[in-house]
Amino acid sequence: MTLDEQQRMTAALLVGARRDARALAHFPGPRPASLTEAYAIQDAAIAAWPDRIAGWKLARIGAPHDTTHGTGRLAGPIFARLVRTAGSGPVPVEVISGGYAAIEAEYVLEIGETPPVQDDWTPERAAGLVSRAFTGVEVAGSPFAGINHHGPAVTAADFGNNAGLVIGREIADWSARLPGLRCAVSIDGHICGEGGASVIPGGPLESLTFLLDHLRRRGRTLQKGDLVSTGAAAGVHPVVKGQTARADFGADGVIDCLVVAAEPAR
Repeated sequence: MTLDEQQRMTAALLVGARRDARALAHFPGPRPASLTEAYAIQDAAIAAWPDRIAGWKLARIGAPHDTTHGTGRLAGPIFARLVRTAGSGPVPVEVISGGYAAIEAEYVLEIGETPPVQDDWTPERAAGLVSRAFTGVEVAGSPFAGINHHGPAVTAADFGNNAGLVIGREIADWSARLPGLRCAVSIDGHICGEGGASVIPGGPLESLTFLLDHLRRRGRTLQKGDLVSTGAAAGVHPVVKGQTARADFGADGVIDCLVVAAEPAR
C-alpha cells in the first residue's frame, strides 16, 4: 500500500514521540481505516526507527473487532535495544510518562532457522523452527495513552503497542510441557492476573503460525535468532512509573520488573 502525505506524517509523529519520550494527547492523524493501512504506517515507522528488529510480538484482537478485520491477532516489532535479560534483581523497564504502559507475562519462542517462504504453515510445522522457548514479559507501551480505546488498527500502527521485552529462563522440555504451563502477574505485590499457555487462543504455536503467514503477506520473514512473544498469558496489566511487577512462572522462575520513566533517545 502506498501511503499518502498524511499517513507518512502519522508514522513520523509516532516515531518522534517515542524518540523524545513524549506523550501524545491524541492519535497523530486520521485513524487508519483498516489493518492494511495500519501495517503500512507501521512499516514506515519501522524504516524510520534507528534500531534493528530482534523479534515480534503478538496480541489478541477481541470481539467484535476480530470479525470486522477478519483476524484474531495483530503483530508489532520488538527492537533490539529494548530486549532485556532478567537477572537476580528487578529489570528496569521504561515507560513514557503520560502515555500507555502495561506488563504482560508471555511465552517467548526463539527461531532456530530462517523459515522458507510458504503459505501452508501449521502449528506442527512451525514448531520445527523453534530452537528454544523462554519465559518472558512484554512491556506494552505507546506515547498515546488512549491506544487501546480506538480499535486494533490504531494499536497496530504504533508498533503494535510494544515497548520492549524481558527474557527470563529457558523452559526445559518446552514442546512437551507447553500446553500445561501456568503463570501469574503481580503489581506492587498484589496478584492481578493468572493464566498460562492455554489462555492464548490456539496456544503459542498458533501465534507463531499466524506470524509466519502475516509477515509473508507483508514481504517480510522471520530470521534465525528472532524472538516471538506469543501473547498475553495472564492478562494485560497497566503500570505507571515507580510500580513493581512480577511475572511468576512457577518452576520456571520469576521475572521482576521496576517501571521507570523513559528518557529521550540520544
